[in-house]
Amino acid sequence: MLLGRKALPGPVTGRASGRALPGQLARAAAAARSPSASAGWRAVQPRVRTRAAPGGAEPGGSGALPAGWGDAAGPPAGGADGDVAAQLPKAAPSGGGASALSSQDGGLDHPPGFVARRLLVFGGILLGYTCLYLNRGTLTFSAPVMTQDPLLGLTKTDIGAMTSAFPAAYGLSKFLGGMLGAAFSPRLMLALGLIATSAINLAFGFTSGVVWWTAMWAANGGIQGLGAPACAMLLTRWFAASERGLFWGLWNISTNLGGFLSPIIVGFLAKHYGWQWGMMAPGLFGLAAGTVLLFVLADKPEDAGFPPVEAAKAPEPGAKQQSAAAALGESMREVLTSWRTWVLAVVYFFVYLVRQGCTSWLVFYLLEAKGAVDAAAAAITVSGLELGGLVGGTLSGALSDASIKAAKSDPGAGLVGRRVQIVMAYTAACIGMLIVLRGVPAGAATLQWVAIAALGFCIYGPQMLIGLCGAELISPRSVGASQGILGLISYAGAAGAGIPLSFLQARYGWDGYFSALLGACVVSLALLAPLANAKSWAQTQRAAKAA
Repeated sequence: MLLGRKALPGPVTGRASGRALPGQLARAAAAARSPSASAGWRAVQPRVRTRAAPGGAEPGGSGALPAGWGDAAGPPAGGADGDVAAQLPKAAPSGGGASALSSQDGGLDHPPGFVARRLLVFGGILLGYTCLYLNRGTLTFSAPVMTQDPLLGLTKTDIGAMTSAFPAAYGLSKFLGGMLGAAFSPRLMLALGLIATSAINLAFGFTSGVVWWTAMWAANGGIQGLGAPACAMLLTRWFAASERGLFWGLWNISTNLGGFLSPIIVGFLAKHYGWQWGMMAPGLFGLAAGTVLLFVLADKPEDAGFPPVEAAKAPEPGAKQQSAAAALGESMREVLTSWRTWVLAVVYFFVYLVRQGCTSWLVFYLLEAKGAVDAAAAAITVSGLELGGLVGGTLSGALSDASIKAAKSDPGAGLVGRRVQIVMAYTAACIGMLIVLRGVPAGAATLQWVAIAALGFCIYGPQMLIGLCGAELISPRSVGASQGILGLISYAGAAGAGIPLSFLQARYGWDGYFSALLGACVVSLALLAPLANAKSWAQTQRAAKAA
């Protein structure tokens, strides 16, 4: 069974009986308790060799990649907001340490009950992150009804202030969560974080005043930023490197699912029962789901009575153990001195400006300029953004993988540059779709939905690939720091889609709004051009050794 197997390399250490020998379990448990296995990313040591997986294929793999490319030694800190998918640069084995897992050598039968327990954990991850996304979209799709309530007296600038507060707090929280999250329980981070953000949505419906609402929405963003690091840690601990890519990709579906459900559920409730229910109903559901997660999730297999999926790498003889603070300092220095990382960060700023600019303001655009009958109808039309994004984000990874495979015969091809070229193609297409959306006739709801879905297709491809490019430009040990920096800058762009865009729209109309989004795409293309043949960290290391 595909989900119940993981592929491991290495010498045969036990009979192919499907279970580890007692001595091996003891050694694995001892390794898991060692200081070197305490936090961060772990190199792995195979334990038991059994029969080969059917077909010898890697679960979740996207096909063969050039040498030095494959599953990373651990999780990127970005999470589901676009961020790093399965294929990252692979660290070369050091000294006498274990080599990275390979899907070509064989498989391991998990203990009885493990697969079912792991799928339960994964289901909890999907439920939790979908509910987090549902509870972050409540204001976006309740806001049009709120602005129509004369008792509230809200303006678009007021809504802009609230929508700017969320991403600013979210970006900082995601950065800190990625850097420090390994010290905390991912089960509690996800479950209690969902309960807390749901409580804020409930309280939002019982309060009034722009200052209170802005403060509460900033608090919501700060809490929501903990979700992605928690999910990344759970996935890493429950899934071995050889099978993690499939489930990492499936986890990302929850972002589009939550984003798709938000306009439908929130828009309907806000229209028929008032904006308060648009905020509170997802909060009630989130409270129930968060409570379930407390009982469903487990931080790691050992907490559920199973051996770890991967044993920790034993330290090299005579090697001096590096403190966590020193390791983090080295990672930050590497990232902060990489000009390519900073270029990607600025591009990420503009990608999130466009993305958040669409999710926050397209409902208002349809109401004011395209003849939408009410906020609920406009919200349903905007739901196409997430469905298109789901397809676009998934396809972008496959296209970039195909481009890399095609470059294997060209020693001068920069493999990161191949992904950057796909980002540039998506960005150019985004320019075209923004122009199309501006020109779609008023009242043509079906055409508007198609145009918005195509726009989502173009936006979510770069969102996913830029994080992956950032991870591949630097060493595997620094991927967490890279994703933290990229996440922080990207959500500064999302914050820019609040008050600044509302000001431009108020002053220059919707032409000013679309001009800003088009300008962001043009600047992104110009910034990406120097990276169109950028080489990966693995490529530069091989070139340095050859020299």
